[in-house]
Amino acid sequence: MRDFLAWYNAADGMDLYVKAAVAHVWFVMIHPFDDGNGRLSRAISDMLIARSDGQGAKFYSVSNAIMQERKRYYSLLESLGHSDGDITEWIEWFVGRIDAGLTSAESALEATLRKSRFWDVRADEYFNERQRKMLNLLFDDFSGKLTSGKWAKICKVSSDTALNDLNDLVGRGILKRSASGGRSTNYELKL
Repeated sequence: MRDFLAWYNAADGMDLYVKAAVAHVWFVMIHPFDDGNGRLSRAISDMLIARSDGQGAKFYSVSNAIMQERKRYYSLLESLGHSDGDITEWIEWFVGRIDAGLTSAESALEATLRKSRFWDVRADEYFNERQRKMLNLLFDDFSGKLTSGKWAKICKVSSDTALNDLNDLVGRGILKRSASGGRSTNYELKL
């Protein structure tokens, strides 16, 4: 552990993304605790990556990106325990997970900004409580297709009230109807 900590804290000119990948493997292989070594190794990696960005904090999580490919993560770590010490495949995979974490954070930020811009532009417009709730759900990755039936169920209102709310938003150019009509009509943001 002393050697690990000395290497970890040294300003050795090594690329910090690569160093984060190596530190992760090294800490897992040292396995200093009975439990929590994986979580700590991901935290250690996150800390090095935060250093590489010149920030005290990050707005993306490599740990989350790693856990999205949990099976591959454990498979690679296990194979490293039985390898000749070549960790190239691990480093490539790990850096790919950093990229996935950045992409995910960028998408989340763009969605948040899009929602914020929408409400800023319409700050003076009136929306009833149901409309605010449902528009926020649509901006926050609504699951499935929005129908008047779903609107009525989520907002606990009659079908007529749901349809009135939807027609108002369609009329204002905020929502658009799908091409299919009748009972299968669904709505989406027109932005």
